[in-house]
Amino acid sequence: MKRIGFLSFGHWQDVGGSRTRTAGDVLTQTIDLAVAAEEIGIAGAYIRVHHFARQLASPFPLLAAMGARTKTIELGTGVIDMRYENPLYMAEEAAAADLISGGRLQLGVSRGSPETALRGYESFGYAPAEGETDADLARSHAAVFLQAIQGAGVAPANPQMTGTTGYLPILPQSPGLRDRIWWGSGTRATAEWVAEQGMNLQSSTLLVEDTGVPFDQLQAEQIDRYRQAWKRAGWEREPRVSVSRSILPIVDDESRHYFGLRAQADSHDQVGLIDGPNPARFGRSYIGEPEKIAEELAQDAAVASADTVLVTVPNQLGVDFNARLLAGVHAIGAELGW
Repeated sequence: MKRIGFLSFGHWQDVGGSRTRTAGDVLTQTIDLAVAAEEIGIAGAYIRVHHFARQLASPFPLLAAMGARTKTIELGTGVIDMRYENPLYMAEEAAAADLISGGRLQLGVSRGSPETALRGYESFGYAPAEGETDADLARSHAAVFLQAIQGAGVAPANPQMTGTTGYLPILPQSPGLRDRIWWGSGTRATAEWVAEQGMNLQSSTLLVEDTGVPFDQLQAEQIDRYRQAWKRAGWEREPRVSVSRSILPIVDDESRHYFGLRAQADSHDQVGLIDGPNPARFGRSYIGEPEKIAEELAQDAAVASADTVLVTVPNQLGVDFNARLLAGVHAIGAELGW
Protein backbone atom coordinates (compact mmCIF):
# COMPACT_ATOMS: atom_id res chain seq x y z
CA MET A 1 0.00 0.00 0.00
CA LYS A 2 1.15 3.54 -0.77
CA ARG A 3 0.59 6.46 1.60
CA ILE A 4 -0.73 9.78 0.30
CA GLY A 5 0.13 12.97 2.16
CA PHE A 6 -0.26 16.64 1.43
CA LEU A 7 2.59 19.15 1.46
CA SER A 8 1.82 22.81 2.11
CA PHE A 9 4.27 25.67 1.61
CA GLY A 10 1.93 27.87 3.62
CA HIS A 11 1.88 30.90 1.36
CA TRP A 12 0.07 33.94 2.71
CA GLN A 13 -0.43 37.35 1.14
CA ASP A 14 -3.09 40.05 1.16
CA VAL A 15 -3.95 39.88 -2.55
CA GLY A 16 -7.13 39.32 -4.52
CA GLY A 17 -8.33 35.72 -4.53
CA SER A 18 -6.18 34.63 -1.58
CA ARG A 19 -7.94 32.96 1.34
CA THR A 20 -4.80 33.19 3.43
CA ARG A 21 -4.35 36.94 3.82
CA THR A 22 -2.30 36.78 7.04
CA ALA A 23 0.13 34.49 8.82
CA GLY A 24 -2.64 33.70 11.29
CA ASP A 25 -4.88 32.57 8.43
CA VAL A 26 -2.35 30.12 7.05
CA LEU A 27 -1.45 28.68 10.45
CA THR A 28 -5.03 27.98 11.52
CA GLN A 29 -6.01 26.75 8.06
CA THR A 30 -3.08 24.31 7.98
CA ILE A 31 -4.38 22.79 11.21
CA ASP A 32 -7.91 22.63 9.80
CA LEU A 33 -6.67 21.01 6.58
CA ALA A 34 -4.85 18.32 8.59
CA VAL A 35 -8.13 17.56 10.37
CA ALA A 36 -10.03 17.45 7.07
CA ALA A 37 -7.36 15.30 5.41
CA GLU A 38 -7.49 12.78 8.24
CA GLU A 39 -11.27 12.51 7.82
CA ILE A 40 -10.83 11.88 4.08
CA GLY A 41 -8.30 9.11 4.71
CA ILE A 42 -5.14 10.98 3.71
CA ALA A 43 -2.16 9.49 5.55
CA GLY A 44 0.09 12.51 6.05
CA ALA A 45 0.08 16.28 6.64
CA TYR A 46 3.44 17.87 5.83
CA ILE A 47 4.65 21.47 5.86
CA ARG A 48 7.51 23.24 4.10
CA VAL A 49 9.72 25.60 6.10
CA HIS A 50 11.03 28.86 4.59
CA HIS A 51 12.57 31.79 6.44
CA PHE A 52 12.32 35.47 5.53
CA ALA A 53 9.29 34.80 3.33
CA ARG A 54 5.49 34.91 3.56
CA GLN A 55 5.39 31.17 4.13
CA LEU A 56 5.44 28.76 7.07
CA ALA A 57 8.62 29.22 9.07
CA SER A 58 8.35 27.84 12.64
CA PRO A 59 7.26 24.22 12.33
CA PHE A 60 7.09 22.87 15.87
CA PRO A 61 4.29 24.98 17.39
CA LEU A 62 2.26 24.19 14.28
CA LEU A 63 3.06 20.46 14.34
CA ALA A 64 2.15 20.30 18.03
CA ALA A 65 -1.18 22.01 17.36
CA MET A 66 -1.88 19.65 14.46
CA GLY A 67 -1.02 16.72 16.70
CA ALA A 68 -3.42 17.91 19.39
CA ARG A 69 -6.29 18.22 16.88
CA THR A 70 -5.78 14.90 15.06
CA LYS A 71 -5.49 11.24 16.04
CA THR A 72 -3.97 9.12 13.26
CA ILE A 73 -2.51 11.21 10.44
CA GLU A 74 1.28 11.44 10.13
CA LEU A 75 2.64 14.95 10.71
CA GLY A 76 5.82 15.99 8.99
CA THR A 77 8.07 18.52 7.35
CA GLY A 78 9.52 18.67 3.91
CA VAL A 79 11.97 20.11 4.81
CA ILE A 80 13.47 21.99 7.77
CA ASP A 81 16.61 23.87 6.70
CA MET A 82 19.20 22.68 9.21
CA ARG A 83 21.50 25.64 8.54
CA TYR A 84 19.13 27.75 10.64
CA GLU A 85 18.61 25.35 13.53
CA ASN A 86 20.05 25.09 17.02
CA PRO A 87 20.17 21.28 16.98
CA LEU A 88 19.78 20.82 20.74
CA TYR A 89 16.82 23.18 21.06
CA MET A 90 15.33 21.54 17.98
CA ALA A 91 15.73 18.14 19.68
CA GLU A 92 13.67 19.40 22.65
CA GLU A 93 10.99 20.86 20.38
CA ALA A 94 10.81 17.77 18.18
CA ALA A 95 10.46 15.41 21.14
CA ALA A 96 7.74 17.54 22.72
CA ALA A 97 5.74 17.79 19.49
CA ASP A 98 6.16 14.05 18.88
CA LEU A 99 4.93 13.19 22.37
CA ILE A 100 1.89 15.43 21.94
CA SER A 101 1.02 13.62 18.70
CA GLY A 102 1.57 10.16 20.17
CA GLY A 103 4.63 9.41 18.03
CA ARG A 104 3.33 10.54 14.63
CA LEU A 105 6.09 12.96 13.57
CA GLN A 106 7.95 12.32 10.32
CA LEU A 107 10.57 15.06 10.22
CA GLY A 108 12.20 15.91 6.91
CA VAL A 109 15.42 17.92 7.23
CA SER A 110 18.06 19.04 4.76
CA ARG A 111 20.28 21.88 3.59
CA GLY A 112 17.27 23.73 2.24
CA SER A 113 16.81 25.53 -1.06
CA PRO A 114 17.74 28.91 -2.57
CA GLU A 115 16.19 31.62 -0.42
CA THR A 116 15.23 35.26 -0.31
CA ALA A 117 17.84 36.18 2.32
CA LEU A 118 21.53 36.31 1.48
CA ARG A 119 23.11 33.75 3.83
CA GLY A 120 20.11 34.13 6.09
CA TYR A 121 21.37 31.46 8.47
CA GLU A 122 24.18 33.82 9.48
CA SER A 123 21.53 36.23 10.80
CA PHE A 124 20.36 33.34 12.99
CA GLY A 125 23.87 33.06 14.40
CA TYR A 126 25.30 30.18 12.35
CA ALA A 127 28.06 30.14 9.76
CA PRO A 128 30.20 27.39 8.24
CA ALA A 129 33.63 26.91 9.74
CA GLU A 130 36.63 27.89 7.67
CA GLY A 131 36.92 25.55 4.72
CA GLU A 132 33.34 24.29 5.06
CA THR A 133 30.29 24.92 2.88
CA ASP A 134 26.77 25.74 4.00
CA ALA A 135 25.88 22.14 3.13
CA ASP A 136 28.56 21.03 5.60
CA LEU A 137 26.93 23.29 8.20
CA ALA A 138 23.54 21.65 7.64
CA ARG A 139 25.03 18.16 7.93
CA SER A 140 26.94 18.97 11.12
CA HIS A 141 23.78 20.41 12.74
CA ALA A 142 21.87 17.30 11.65
CA ALA A 143 24.50 15.00 13.20
CA VAL A 144 24.21 16.75 16.58
CA PHE A 145 20.41 16.66 16.36
CA LEU A 146 20.38 12.92 15.62
CA GLN A 147 22.66 12.19 18.57
CA ALA A 148 20.51 14.32 20.87
CA ILE A 149 17.22 12.62 20.02
CA GLN A 150 18.87 9.26 20.71
CA GLY A 151 19.68 10.31 24.27
CA ALA A 152 23.38 11.02 23.97
CA GLY A 153 24.87 13.08 26.77
CA VAL A 154 25.45 16.59 25.46
CA ALA A 155 26.06 18.81 28.52
CA PRO A 156 28.28 18.16 31.56
CA ALA A 157 26.31 17.61 34.74
CA ASN A 158 26.62 20.02 37.65
CA PRO A 159 27.76 17.71 40.49
CA GLN A 160 26.36 20.07 43.12
CA MET A 161 22.90 19.58 41.63
CA THR A 162 23.08 16.02 40.34
CA GLY A 163 25.76 14.25 42.37
CA THR A 164 27.37 13.04 39.13
CA THR A 165 30.07 14.18 36.73
CA GLY A 166 28.65 12.57 33.60
CA TYR A 167 26.92 14.17 30.64
CA LEU A 168 23.20 14.96 30.56
CA PRO A 169 20.89 14.20 27.63
CA ILE A 170 18.30 16.50 26.15
CA LEU A 171 14.88 16.00 27.73
CA PRO A 172 12.23 15.00 26.96
CA GLN A 173 13.04 12.02 24.78
CA SER A 174 10.50 10.51 22.39
CA PRO A 175 11.11 6.79 21.69
CA GLY A 176 11.32 5.88 18.02
CA LEU A 177 11.76 9.43 16.72
CA ARG A 178 15.22 8.68 15.32
CA ASP A 179 13.71 6.18 12.86
CA ARG A 180 11.30 8.85 11.64
CA ILE A 181 13.87 11.39 10.44
CA TRP A 182 14.10 11.99 6.68
CA TRP A 183 16.61 13.89 4.55
CA GLY A 184 15.53 15.85 1.50
CA SER A 185 17.89 14.86 -1.30
CA GLY A 186 18.33 16.61 -4.65
CA THR A 187 20.91 14.29 -6.22
CA ARG A 188 21.70 10.62 -6.58
CA ALA A 189 24.98 10.94 -4.67
CA THR A 190 23.30 12.68 -1.74
CA ALA A 191 20.68 9.92 -1.62
CA GLU A 192 23.47 7.40 -1.07
CA TRP A 193 24.83 9.55 1.78
CA VAL A 194 21.34 9.67 3.32
CA ALA A 195 21.23 5.88 3.34
CA GLU A 196 24.62 5.70 5.04
CA GLN A 197 23.26 7.93 7.83
CA GLY A 198 20.24 5.69 8.37
CA MET A 199 17.67 8.33 7.46
CA ASN A 200 14.58 7.96 5.31
CA LEU A 201 14.63 9.62 1.87
CA GLN A 202 12.55 12.56 0.69
CA SER A 203 12.76 13.52 -2.97
CA SER A 204 10.77 16.46 -4.28
CA THR A 205 9.68 17.68 -7.71
CA LEU A 206 13.19 19.06 -8.27
CA LEU A 207 16.54 17.36 -8.79
CA VAL A 208 19.58 19.61 -8.99
CA GLU A 209 21.17 17.48 -11.70
CA ASP A 210 20.14 16.37 -15.16
CA THR A 211 21.19 13.42 -17.31
CA GLY A 212 18.72 13.99 -20.12
CA VAL A 213 16.29 11.26 -19.10
CA PRO A 214 12.72 12.06 -17.96
CA PHE A 215 12.41 13.30 -14.38
CA ASP A 216 10.60 10.23 -13.06
CA GLN A 217 13.31 7.91 -14.44
CA LEU A 218 16.11 10.00 -12.94
CA GLN A 219 14.29 10.06 -9.60
CA ALA A 220 13.68 6.30 -9.77
CA GLU A 221 17.43 5.82 -10.27
CA GLN A 222 18.04 8.04 -7.23
CA ILE A 223 15.70 5.86 -5.15
CA ASP A 224 17.31 2.65 -6.40
CA ARG A 225 20.79 3.92 -5.52
CA TYR A 226 19.51 4.93 -2.08
CA ARG A 227 18.09 1.45 -1.41
CA GLN A 228 21.26 -0.25 -2.59
CA ALA A 229 23.34 1.98 -0.29
CA TRP A 230 20.95 1.19 2.58
CA LYS A 231 21.56 -2.52 2.12
CA ARG A 232 25.32 -2.03 1.96
CA ALA A 233 25.17 -0.06 5.23
CA GLY A 234 23.57 -3.05 6.92
CA TRP A 235 20.61 -1.28 8.53
CA GLU A 236 18.04 -3.71 9.89
CA ARG A 237 14.83 -1.75 9.47
CA GLU A 238 13.10 -1.11 6.14
CA PRO A 239 13.60 2.51 5.04
CA ARG A 240 10.86 4.78 3.76
CA VAL A 241 10.92 6.87 0.60
CA SER A 242 8.65 9.76 -0.36
CA VAL A 243 8.33 11.69 -3.59
CA SER A 244 6.45 14.95 -4.10
CA ARG A 245 4.08 15.58 -6.96
CA SER A 246 1.80 18.35 -8.17
CA ILE A 247 -1.52 16.55 -8.74
CA LEU A 248 -4.54 18.69 -9.58
CA PRO A 249 -7.64 16.74 -10.64
CA ILE A 250 -10.19 18.81 -12.53
CA VAL A 251 -13.39 17.83 -10.74
CA ASP A 252 -15.55 20.97 -10.82
CA ASP A 253 -15.87 24.47 -12.31
CA GLU A 254 -13.63 26.02 -9.66
CA SER A 255 -10.72 23.65 -10.24
CA ARG A 256 -11.17 24.06 -14.00
CA HIS A 257 -11.13 27.85 -13.59
CA TYR A 258 -7.88 27.84 -11.66
CA PHE A 259 -5.95 25.06 -13.37
CA GLY A 260 -7.60 24.09 -16.64
CA LEU A 261 -5.31 26.23 -18.79
CA ARG A 262 -2.20 24.91 -17.05
CA ALA A 263 -2.89 21.29 -17.98
CA GLN A 264 -1.03 21.43 -21.29
CA ALA A 265 1.73 23.86 -20.33
CA ASP A 266 2.78 22.00 -17.17
CA SER A 267 2.55 18.47 -18.54
CA HIS A 268 6.27 18.24 -19.34
CA ASP A 269 9.51 18.36 -17.39
CA GLN A 270 11.48 21.59 -17.32
CA VAL A 271 15.23 22.03 -17.24
CA GLY A 272 16.94 25.17 -15.95
CA LEU A 273 19.43 26.70 -13.54
CA ILE A 274 18.43 27.16 -9.91
CA ASP A 275 21.46 26.83 -7.62
CA GLY A 276 24.83 26.87 -9.30
CA PRO A 277 26.11 26.30 -12.84
CA ASN A 278 24.68 22.83 -13.38
CA PRO A 279 21.21 22.33 -14.87
CA ALA A 280 18.38 21.12 -12.67
CA ARG A 281 15.35 19.11 -13.76
CA PHE A 282 11.85 19.99 -12.57
CA GLY A 283 9.18 17.31 -12.67
CA ARG A 284 5.93 17.76 -14.55
CA SER A 285 2.53 18.44 -13.01
CA TYR A 286 -0.44 16.07 -13.28
CA ILE A 287 -3.48 18.17 -14.17
CA GLY A 288 -6.69 17.01 -15.80
CA GLU A 289 -9.59 14.62 -15.49
CA PRO A 290 -9.06 12.01 -12.76
CA GLU A 291 -9.04 9.10 -15.21
CA LYS A 292 -6.29 10.75 -17.26
CA ILE A 293 -4.22 11.51 -14.17
CA ALA A 294 -4.56 7.89 -12.99
CA GLU A 295 -3.26 6.62 -16.33
CA GLU A 296 -0.28 8.99 -16.25
CA LEU A 297 0.63 8.33 -12.62
CA ALA A 298 0.60 4.61 -13.32
CA GLN A 299 3.52 5.22 -15.72
CA ASP A 300 5.56 7.31 -13.24
CA ALA A 301 8.59 5.16 -12.34
CA ALA A 302 9.48 7.05 -9.16
CA VAL A 303 5.93 7.07 -7.83
CA ALA A 304 5.84 3.31 -8.38
CA SER A 305 9.07 2.92 -6.38
CA ALA A 306 8.19 5.19 -3.43
CA ASP A 307 6.01 4.21 -0.47
CA THR A 308 4.71 7.76 0.10
CA VAL A 309 3.46 10.42 -2.33
CA LEU A 310 3.29 14.00 -1.04
CA VAL A 311 0.84 16.13 -3.00
CA THR A 312 1.70 19.83 -3.05
CA VAL A 313 -1.45 21.85 -2.37
CA PRO A 314 -2.36 25.40 -3.45
CA ASN A 315 -2.95 26.45 0.15
CA GLN A 316 -4.02 30.01 -0.70
CA LEU A 317 -7.26 28.63 -2.14
CA GLY A 318 -8.42 27.65 1.34
CA VAL A 319 -9.35 24.56 3.32
CA ASP A 320 -12.56 23.60 1.49
CA PHE A 321 -10.93 23.72 -1.96
CA ASN A 322 -7.91 21.72 -0.85
CA ALA A 323 -10.03 19.17 0.98
CA ARG A 324 -11.92 18.55 -2.28
CA LEU A 325 -8.61 18.31 -4.15
CA LEU A 326 -7.29 15.76 -1.65
CA ALA A 327 -10.51 13.75 -1.84
CA GLY A 328 -10.00 13.61 -5.62
CA VAL A 329 -6.39 12.48 -5.22
CA HIS A 330 -7.46 9.89 -2.64
CA ALA A 331 -9.96 8.48 -5.15
CA ILE A 332 -7.26 8.33 -7.82
CA GLY A 333 -5.00 6.51 -5.39
CA ALA A 334 -7.73 4.00 -4.63
CA GLU A 335 -8.15 3.34 -8.35
CA LEU A 336 -4.41 2.71 -8.63
CA GLY A 337 -4.44 0.31 -5.68
CA TRP A 338 -2.62 2.63 -3.26
